Amino acid sequence: MDQKENETSGHSLIKPKILIVDDEPVNVELLEDYLAKDYDILKAYNGNEALNIVGTVPPDLIILDIMMPGMNGYEVCSRIKGDEKTISIPIVIVTALNERQARIKAIEAGADDFLNKPVDIIELTARVRSLLKTKQYYDALMGNCHFLL
Repeated sequence: MDQKENETSGHSLIKPKILIVDDEPVNVELLEDYLAKDYDILKAYNGNEALNIVGTVPPDLIILDIMMPGMNGYEVCSRIKGDEKTISIPIVIVTALNERQARIKAIEAGADDFLNKPVDIIELTARVRSLLKTKQYYDALMGNCHFLL
């Protein structure tokens, strides 16, 4: 299939990369099963692994659990959003916590969106598409800014 056919069929040549971070492998596998058709999936099972991946192979979007041993999702989110090289990577917090305070803390840490477990896959995929589209616009804008400078 050539590029033109590929574009008209709705498939791009390069799939966006999504990093899924959760200390429970079954949760990572479940999200990977849902998303792998349309996205390249990177996986991390703790906060340090996630930060290492983000530093070496920056993803286009991160799906991040809050409750993990060691470094929790709030800290991971805060570090990613606190670095000018990674600040524009959208982060969707996915957690079993459903108190209002957990949402507020996630937003304060820099999260772009927040979903409760069990995840509604239709809602998740819609939010992922929306956030990736926004990031694509941002990246294009930044590319144009660098070109103009």
